[in-house]
Formats: sequence, structure tokens, C-alpha cells
Amino acid sequence: MLKAGAAARRRFVQHLLAEVPLAAGAWSDPRPFDTVYFGGGTPSQLPAEDLAGVLEACRAHLPIAAEAWVSVEVNPEDVTAEACAAWRRLGARTLSLGVQSFSDEALRFLGRRHHARQARAAVQTALDAGFHTVSVDLIFGLPGQASEAWQRDLDAAVALGPHHVSCYQLTIHERTRFGVAAKRGQLVEMPESEQAVLFELTHRRLADAGYAAYEVSNFARTSDHESRHNRKYWDHTPYLGLGPSAHSLAIADAAGSPGARRWWNELRTPRWEARIAAGEPPVGGEEALGPRELATEAVLLGLRTAAGIDLAAFAARYGFDLLAANAALLDRLVADGRLTVESRPGAARLVPTLAGLAVADGLGAAFEVPAVASPV
Repeated sequence: MLKAGAAARRRFVQHLLAEVPLAAGAWSDPRPFDTVYFGGGTPSQLPAEDLAGVLEACRAHLPIAAEAWVSVEVNPEDVTAEACAAWRRLGARTLSLGVQSFSDEALRFLGRRHHARQARAAVQTALDAGFHTVSVDLIFGLPGQASEAWQRDLDAAVALGPHHVSCYQLTIHERTRFGVAAKRGQLVEMPESEQAVLFELTHRRLADAGYAAYEVSNFARTSDHESRHNRKYWDHTPYLGLGPSAHSLAIADAAGSPGARRWWNELRTPRWEARIAAGEPPVGGEEALGPRELATEAVLLGLRTAAGIDLAAFAARYGFDLLAANAALLDRLVADGRLTVESRPGAARLVPTLAGLAVADGLGAAFEVPAVASPV
């Protein structure tokens, strides 16, 4: 969304600044935001002073905690010592680098503008700049990708020593370059059995290197380097998104009906800008989430994490006993080695094994969530 020229980028920032008071006017939760994430696009193409202006506007109109944790998503080709210093002055403590691969061949396939040598240099520059957490994003499951090639990517990341690594499986969506190529028969998605091999390789290699998996795709050297921001999405903490296609979630307060509202901005930048120019919140759509929908999401998201689901906390929040409602399913999944029920200090937890994490989305979808009426 920021690939156009300087004039388009300036216009984008002006509209983003104008969106802040519009969004603030519709936000009623008084609790302070303790994380701020610049990402979901290419924020590193903006001058740091523009990012600082957006952050200042947010602080002026929204309850941003003084010590809010600021993260910035960046492209390797934008990383320089000077840029890192500017992001540090902004207050960024986490820098997430969209490396995707340390293979020039893979980067060409993915359509990335940087090359492997740039990626290595960018990670090292970020580490030298002294950010609390430097994270590297990688993609696996490219058509025809051999285990040895993916192993080299993992080894390259481990050798650089970032604090955090995210490894995402390539997903082919319709109406994208890859989706069109797949429809034409020019691209064949990697078979699930081969994807499973790469998934297990990822977890075992990073575990051996001291990176603990705390979610299906995320690994950290210590818990202090886990993503503070992404956890908001996984546990239904309210969040507010700004910019084209950004999503938001508001939880009803105790005085309201139980449930939540999720909404998202206009996807296309011109439409998003036009709505803001007209003085309208640029909301493109929304959905109401009742207790049952929220409980279903909590199961799906909880079983994507290494910590799993705190059963007592789940029952208190969503109003039913997850195990009692799924006793036969649980017995089968435990016998199949997908799940374990662990007794931990103060609580029992439903925890996925590595085999369970490999099929986490299907695992959570198998659970029955009865109609519930407990407020969230």
C-alpha cells in the first residue's frame, strides 16, 4: 500500500493522521493500550518522523500507556544504521524483519526486492542497534522446496542469532499472483505430507538451537522476547487497527450484552482515503460475536499455542466445561498423541503436542462448543 511515490505516501500519512480522531471517537474502552504495532504493510518505507507523528496523534486522542511497547515491521532493504537509530528514537523496542528467506532463488520466487546478502546484513545491523527484540520472519512450503533448502534457511537464521523467529507456511490465496498461477496450472502447492515434514523440521531445529515454540509459527529465545502484541489477538484482548484493511475488536462491558464486535476498514487505499476525506470512519464491514463465537475462537486460538488452554479460566470466562462437553473427542485425541491434559500449579491445561500443533486448525475445529450465555 506504500509502494507509490512520495506524494502518495504523504497523502497516505495525512489520511492516517485524520483517521486517528475518527477512530478514537468510536472507541469507548477506557483501558490504556500497552502495545503499538506499526505493520501489516511496509511502514519502513515511511520516514521515521512520519511514524512518530502517527504515534503522537494516537497518544493525543487515545489512552496509550506511557511505556507502551512499540514494534515496527520493516523490510530488509530499508534497514540501515541510521534508520535503526531513528526507529530507536521513535521508541521501538521490537523490530520485525520480513526476511522470508536467505535464498536468492526463493526470494525471486516470492517477489521480494532484497537479496540474501542484504537480509543477513539487515539482521546484523538491527542486532547491533540494540533493540530489545529483533525478530526474523521466514516462509516455508514453497513449491518443490526440499528439506535441505529449508534447513539452510533455518541454519542461516540461527547463525545470526535473532531473539525471535517466525516461520509461516506459504498459503496460496485466490486473486493473488500465486492464486492466479495455481488456477492456470503454473504453480502446484506443496502436498500436505511434505508440508508436515518441513513443519516438524522447523520445530525440532529451532528447539535444538534454543528457540522455544510458544505458538504454531512463533519461536523465542526467552519468554521476554515473545510478541506482546500478537498475544492480544490470541486471547481476545481488545485492539484497535488503523489504516486500510486494519481490523479491530471491542469487548462489551459488564453493563452491556455479553459478546464482542469486530470490524475492519476498507481494503482498498483509495476507498479508505475517500471515506476519511468525507469525515467518515472508514469501516468496510463488521460482525457481532456472541459468547459461543468467542468461545469457539478461544478454542481455535488456544490450541495453536504451546501453553494450550487453562481449563478453569476458560470455564470462568465462557461459561462451560470444555472437557465435559468433549469427553469422547478428548480421549481419542490424547490416544492419538495430539493432546495432553497437564496438571500445572493452580490449574489444569489442555495442551497440544507437536503432532497436535501440526494440525492445530483442524484440531480446534473438532471441538464442540455448546450454546453459552456467560459474559466475556
